[in-house]
Amino acid sequence: MSDAFTLSVPDMSCGHCRASIDAALAPLGGTAAFDMDTRRVTVSGPLAPDAAIEALDRIGFPAQTVPA
Repeated sequence: MSDAFTLSVPDMSCGHCRASIDAALAPLGGTAAFDMDTRRVTVSGPLAPDAAIEALDRIGFPAQTVPA
């Protein structure tokens, strides 16, 4: 999978959160673009939304996909 998708991450609020999310997605091959105001993360790379959601959940950031 290589299309981008957007996740809502309501508990994301600071630079530390952003760094933690980046660190969780990087090993899966995902890159993230952050919108801290809306608490959304646009993920691109060879991973499925479910894999990204699971990775973020493991580090304490529940997420859900945002409809396109």
